[in-house]
Amino acid sequence: MLSSLLRILRLIVGWLLLVIGLAWAMGALWFDFPAAGLRHPVAIIFLLGVLAALIFVRPRWRAKLGLAGAVVLVGIWWFTLRPSNDRPWQPDVAETAWAEIKGDEVTLHNVRNCDYRTETDYTPHWETRTVRLSQITGIDLAITYWGSPWIAHPMASFQFADVPPVCISAETRKEVGESYSAVGGLYRQYELIYIVADESDLVRLRTNFRQGEDVYLYRTLAPPARARARFLEYLKVINDLHVRPRWYNAVTTNCTTAIRAQRPPSERIPWDWRILANGEMDEMLFELHAVATGGLSFAELKKRSHINDLARSHAGDQDFSLLIRRDLPPRQGD
Repeated sequence: MLSSLLRILRLIVGWLLLVIGLAWAMGALWFDFPAAGLRHPVAIIFLLGVLAALIFVRPRWRAKLGLAGAVVLVGIWWFTLRPSNDRPWQPDVAETAWAEIKGDEVTLHNVRNCDYRTETDYTPHWETRTVRLSQITGIDLAITYWGSPWIAHPMASFQFADVPPVCISAETRKEVGESYSAVGGLYRQYELIYIVADESDLVRLRTNFRQGEDVYLYRTLAPPARARARFLEYLKVINDLHVRPRWYNAVTTNCTTAIRAQRPPSERIPWDWRILANGEMDEMLFELHAVATGGLSFAELKKRSHINDLARSHAGDQDFSLLIRRDLPPRQGD
């Protein structure tokens, strides 16, 4: 009986792995086949071939072997696809940031500071800014929600004693006419970009111009020395992406996992399911005592951290970054 159960289990697992592989391969053809006009026909032909093999090829093991071989061939082709920095990009991701580091002084190139009239009507400005590592005082974390409470977009904002914050967001780099697809994000549809910007761009875009987005702002308890180390980690990735593009992936290389992966393994926070379901990230950081709370419960802190109303009230104010933090608990020493 045991051998029969093991045989049935092997059969089920084998079919399950094959079905997953075939579904992935069809998706790879649907989204990534080089000739855009042939993507859907080629994927449909692949599906018809799979069905034909399952119906007509006997014995069944030959059909399974042939289909597994087809998945392998698609995988070999798919891994030859290379990301690029040379595409017809949308204006808001037309440039990639890069940094020159000379001792304490860091010169940031292609800092985005768009002049928004609406979400889609804007004038992009790319600026050069100079900051000093010794003036970094901490890191704030902005978390944006647009639908599901389980999914969010985090952005790190580095605070300086003498200049406005520098906000950094890991995002998909979309081409002209391209829109984001959650399923497409599992394939090689988008390059990864780290946008370096003013908070009046990255934060205000989400609070004031995008419909249905809610932004929550938290002060992390990272001391200045650790904040400087994190900033340098970001700059290393930013400079690398400037010369060596990388694919975005909705699971393995997204706005959250990319940030975690840039840190040395010994310094990464422990793996937690909320790193993928990143809408729960703020609660995870609260439990890890990684954010300033002012003695508030998590529910009270989250209510105070919602900054949409403040951002709209101070949209054109020169002290935008200061004013959106008006209700936040201070860090120790602030």
